[in-house]
Amino acid sequence: MPEVDIAAFDTRFSFAAPDRLPDFAAITPDDFAAGFDRAMPLELAEIDAIASATSEPTFDDTILALERSGRPLSRVASLFYALAGAHTNDALQGVEREVAPKLSRHGSAIALNAALFARIDRLFSRRTELGLDPEQLRLVERVHGGFVRSGAKLQGDARRRFADLNARLAELGTLFSQNVLADERAYARPVAGADLADLPAFLVSAMADAASERSLPGHVVTLSRSIVVPFLQFCPDADLRAEVFAAWTARGENAGATDNRPILAEILALRAEKAKLLGFASFADYKLDDTMAKTPDAVEGLLRRVWDKARERAVADGAILGALAAADGANRPLAASDWRYYAEKRRRAEFAIDESALKSYFQLDRMIEAAFDVAGRLFGLRFEALPGVAAWHPDVRVWRVLAADGSPVGLFLGDYFARASKRSGAWMSALRSQHRIDGGQTPVIYNVCNFAKPAEGQPALLSVDDAKTLFHEFGHALHGLLSNVTYPSLAGTSVARDFVELPSQLFEHWLTVPAILQAHALHAETGEPLPQGEVDKLKAAATFDAGFNTVEFTSSALVDILLHRGVEAPADPMAREAEILADLGMPAAMVMRHRSPHFAHIFSGDGYSAGYYSYMWSEVLDADAFEAFEETGDAFDPATAARLRENVYAAGNSADPARLYEAFRGRGPDPQAMMRKRGFAA
Repeated sequence: MPEVDIAAFDTRFSFAAPDRLPDFAAITPDDFAAGFDRAMPLELAEIDAIASATSEPTFDDTILALERSGRPLSRVASLFYALAGAHTNDALQGVEREVAPKLSRHGSAIALNAALFARIDRLFSRRTELGLDPEQLRLVERVHGGFVRSGAKLQGDARRRFADLNARLAELGTLFSQNVLADERAYARPVAGADLADLPAFLVSAMADAASERSLPGHVVTLSRSIVVPFLQFCPDADLRAEVFAAWTARGENAGATDNRPILAEILALRAEKAKLLGFASFADYKLDDTMAKTPDAVEGLLRRVWDKARERAVADGAILGALAAADGANRPLAASDWRYYAEKRRRAEFAIDESALKSYFQLDRMIEAAFDVAGRLFGLRFEALPGVAAWHPDVRVWRVLAADGSPVGLFLGDYFARASKRSGAWMSALRSQHRIDGGQTPVIYNVCNFAKPAEGQPALLSVDDAKTLFHEFGHALHGLLSNVTYPSLAGTSVARDFVELPSQLFEHWLTVPAILQAHALHAETGEPLPQGEVDKLKAAATFDAGFNTVEFTSSALVDILLHRGVEAPADPMAREAEILADLGMPAAMVMRHRSPHFAHIFSGDGYSAGYYSYMWSEVLDADAFEAFEETGDAFDPATAARLRENVYAAGNSADPARLYEAFRGRGPDPQAMMRKRGFAA
């Protein structure tokens, strides 16, 4: 079956040259809408050609043909969703709302094509007789499983209802995400001169830039994490902290057009119905059936084991912070809006760490170089800046990525600064994924972050947590860049949700390797490396506030899994959230990292739904994996790095993730490695 030529489809969506991107500035929202409307019928024609064949199905005429299909739609979608997340506007959001249910119904039309599935099912039943290589066999199994999970075995009314459910869920997920962004955009709290006096210079500069971006005078606090978190750390005014914290934690929970509470209730109800149609006891059972964890019991077991130790630590820490607050003249119990402020005071007192001063050693440009340096030492990669290549915003930087022998690996884009047109958080995605069919293609991978933009001419300074975020997302990027598989569906990050965080979380470890700090943690003014005394302090404080961090995360993960475990969805999700937290004994001075009305991971789509636990599941793997390097005495041990590249970063979904990990480590992961990393007693 001939593939549709993307260039012939529409040159605006094509990559004209290896080191050039499509011209984002030339593509209007209407162009995207038209592109989607043209691309979907093209893919359906390709699918019909596969499904209508009368010969005995073969790998090439069915599975490989599926891999070749839909390229124009993939290209339009990859460009569109890059903009929808990183640089959106009202017109693009309108297209997003319109196209989400269309794309869902398009996907359902393929997944529920009975003739197509009959061919796939026939191949699957004969898969061991076909002489397939291991990657081909894996692809047949993954494609067949994906169709079954997408309703291919449903009949009659159940098939139609399943398509309706998916379309409505796509619509609701888009609304949920846009409502959170709207609440974040709408909040810009002016802060007068007197309240700026005790804030560090980097934060004052970021608040001025945020005001300028919104055409406001002076300085404002926004709900961007890069501003609101340091504001809560350093603002001495308890009432002002409480006001800002309330706005931050109420995103998606404000009465009116952006209220996500009815949306999340409907999402949960539709997900429960979807799982029931497919024969699963709950949506959590459905989602986890295709992961390393396999069952909700396994997930809950991990989270509850960690919860008990984390809560114990957090309660003890809260008592210390409460005493600090009382000594400071507070006449009320420690509030959640106080925690970061007094934790920062405690860190300074116990470890003499000045977060504001420390940022001078973690310049954004130096940390980008540090991440590139680690990739070079581990995997032989080189990064060459391409300053003349334009992306979707002037702040986006582009690099050519080369292998040790100079051969092209792909392109990497970094979009690092917060702005009102960008959703919060940090993520990795692909404009183009790697594969080797039909001559193959190199990947084009991007990272998006939300760091505070400095004043003109000043270096962007990161907190240690910001620097870890940069390394985390770059670990995901390497997973995409180093992908070395034949088939697109198995490439890069197309792996189980609780395995996908291994490459990213593992990469974070190299930020604090002494050789990397010595080379790249250089003072913004003097150029001097981070003093060894400061390095020692960071190491000593590595598990400081681990109780808080773990309770924040684990409470969110438990709420996620428990909201999705019931046979029936909770009628009032907010009441259920409160009930879960009460049963857990959530400390009064803490809140979930992501409360349900703005929990985009699980409600703006179903990628992480019933799957937020995966960060912790992967942390068991990443802690154990880095110990493999430590056991050699060399954080860049070549033999260990080669096994890591082959079995984790390059392997994609070409084999079962548990088998891939064992091929790297020589055994399964040690469950206690994560507890050691977090500083909790085994």
